[in-house]
Amino acid sequence: MWTFLLLAFYRVGIHVPVPGVDTAALVEFFASVQNTLFGMFDMFSGGGLRNLSIFALGIMPYISASIIIQLLQVVSPDLKRIAKEEGAAGRKKLTQWTRYLTVLITVLQGFGIAVGLESMTSPTGAPVVLTAGWGFRLITILTLTAGTVLIMWIGEQITAKGVGNGISLIIFSGIVAGLPGAVLKSVNLISAGELSIFMGLVILALMPIVLGAIVFMERGQRRIPIHYAKRQMGRKMFGGQTTHLPLRINTAGVIPPIFASSLLMFPATIGSFAPGNEMLQQVTSWFAPTTILYNVLFVALVLFFCFFYTAIIFDPKDIAENLKNSGGFIPGIRPGGKTREYIDKVLSRITLWGAFYIAAVCVLPMMLISWANVPFYFGGTSLLIVVGVAMDFMSQVESHMISRQYEGLMNKSRIKGRQ
Repeated sequence: MWTFLLLAFYRVGIHVPVPGVDTAALVEFFASVQNTLFGMFDMFSGGGLRNLSIFALGIMPYISASIIIQLLQVVSPDLKRIAKEEGAAGRKKLTQWTRYLTVLITVLQGFGIAVGLESMTSPTGAPVVLTAGWGFRLITILTLTAGTVLIMWIGEQITAKGVGNGISLIIFSGIVAGLPGAVLKSVNLISAGELSIFMGLVILALMPIVLGAIVFMERGQRRIPIHYAKRQMGRKMFGGQTTHLPLRINTAGVIPPIFASSLLMFPATIGSFAPGNEMLQQVTSWFAPTTILYNVLFVALVLFFCFFYTAIIFDPKDIAENLKNSGGFIPGIRPGGKTREYIDKVLSRITLWGAFYIAAVCVLPMMLISWANVPFYFGGTSLLIVVGVAMDFMSQVESHMISRQYEGLMNKSRIKGRQ
């Protein structure tokens, strides 16, 4: 109930606009820039950017700050030491720095949005901002910063007192909120004859296949067997256990397609600010999502970011050292450097297949649009996020129910013991 109420509060805030904006003109502008960064950020904000609500920036500044802190841990030995050696106190300190960085990013983005809105006009020529100037800029910066901080607090409260990861559930709710409108739009196109009934049936048959493939790949992992040698401490023998090291096929998650989409949508975003520049419009047309150049570059960037982000969050050297210090080893592989090389080799192989899987899912909607003129974006980053968050949420619900059952059994045993 706590999770539901906080998410409902977030969805209500999506419809509270920032003062000084012509909402109708803004909606017309976003209808003309669906394939730019504006459309992507609007999807992650659950429609808040289209309405320029108090939650227009969504949780993206917090995610950007978290990624920056993770990247800095690789570059800075001091941050890496704080994260590993200081334990809970170090993680709390890094979380606090992430919050401060989130506020800084939000202020900068809020100023950029305010300045950009002043130069925007709808396709009919109506200005988006009613009264431009520093008054509008300051109000926009303060409102968007307060909204982002409030969303960050909601996400942390859901994680602490509710069920599931609060940040992921906020993104999930924003994406899911746009699905009914997309389905209704597809139905209207079929009724109007712009989309054939046969293609609609093909999409319906394709949906469970794609969903099943995503679930299968997200749960897929390579299990490396780990043996622990027996050690004698006094008169007792310890160790001798056998376990495994799970390596996920998609270790990087949805970060690679988000980064790749952001980079490739940048030319279209710049082009939307200068509609009269013919050279810029020509470059923008080259990077349209339905072109071959866009999809080839997208697959290449997904491959790069999959390996890059996996190398950041998973270090085979640390795993090999921890196994060696705890007396663990991989059968047939010498501890230390050989173990690191073996883990790195296996991880590189499965990461390659995971990158191809992510690229295929994200390119699928572009293929449907270009070949069959399908308006419904089935696939892509949003589908990966929705399925991944839903699976994680259900696993946490099951764990919560099991812990409740254990608590009930413990209470019953205590009552019987007292009697």
